[in-house]
Amino acid sequence: MTSVTLTNGKIFDANGEQTILDAALRQNVFLEYSCRTGRCGICKTKVVKGETDTIKPEESLTELEKADGEILTCCRVAVTDVSLEAEDLGALVDYPAKTVPCRINSLTKLTDDVVEVILRLPPGQPLKFLAGQYVDVIGRGGIRRSYSIANAPRQDGCIVLYIKRVEAGEMSHYWFNEASPNDLLRLEGPLGTFFFRDNAPGTIVLLATGTGIAPVKALLEHLDANPEKVVGRRVVVLWGNRYPKDLFWEPHFENIAVCYTPVLSRAGEEWPGASGYVQRSLLEGELEMDDLIVYACGSEEMIHSARESLCEEGLPAARFYSDAFVSSN
Repeated sequence: MTSVTLTNGKIFDANGEQTILDAALRQNVFLEYSCRTGRCGICKTKVVKGETDTIKPEESLTELEKADGEILTCCRVAVTDVSLEAEDLGALVDYPAKTVPCRINSLTKLTDDVVEVILRLPPGQPLKFLAGQYVDVIGRGGIRRSYSIANAPRQDGCIVLYIKRVEAGEMSHYWFNEASPNDLLRLEGPLGTFFFRDNAPGTIVLLATGTGIAPVKALLEHLDANPEKVVGRRVVVLWGNRYPKDLFWEPHFENIAVCYTPVLSRAGEEWPGASGYVQRSLLEGELEMDDLIVYACGSEEMIHSARESLCEEGLPAARFYSDAFVSSN
């Protein structure tokens, strides 16, 4: 048995049969993570001391990062006692993941390719979660897919999902062709470490593409219910899509002011608003990087591009939080 030590002194046991991330989660130690497949890069950290070994490809790491001692905790096991340049997220201790039954409460088609699914849980079995986290929905035959929760916790305990059609996707076929109200499913959650951090600087940027607006909407609902968290701060939302018909949501909040910009990449000259890639529109806004915190959710490509370009412009990497949507069928 080996051990892993974090920069804040937290220590947990590890072995060569489970990833460092899995070992941590099973001992209620929460490290940054999202996809758990090696593709999003959110669990990236640096090894200060000790040896690790890969059991899954670290797809989102560059060769330079690997040479510099960076690893993905979802892909590595501890070979010896290890020290990591990471801290545990104590805020998540009170939100343990569990598996519960649920039923479809309603299905609403928002666009040709996006459906809103509202799930209800059994009375007395609410899911306790932080706005921004996600769940795994488990369907027939055990098929499992991850979806961000599109709402902050609400009194009726329901979970709102925005689900995009995936060509030839098995679960996608269910949602768009077979699903009906009262269908019985299971979900596991809450999962992920995408949530609002209270140490926000002057400008809070929420960056999304497609159905990545789901956790952004949840974060905004959380802030609207707790407006004291953003007193004296500016809240900026940029949402990227392809065409005007893809814009199925607009921000309407009672207690916070939101500077909202929809950005379209394929709208054509008739579109009067911002165009191009959403991360480029953010950079063109000439925001002060030393007074900025960014929450980004959407495609892997957008996340990687936004992180790289923003950090090149001076944004501290520690103030870029993300949840990349990793595609699956």
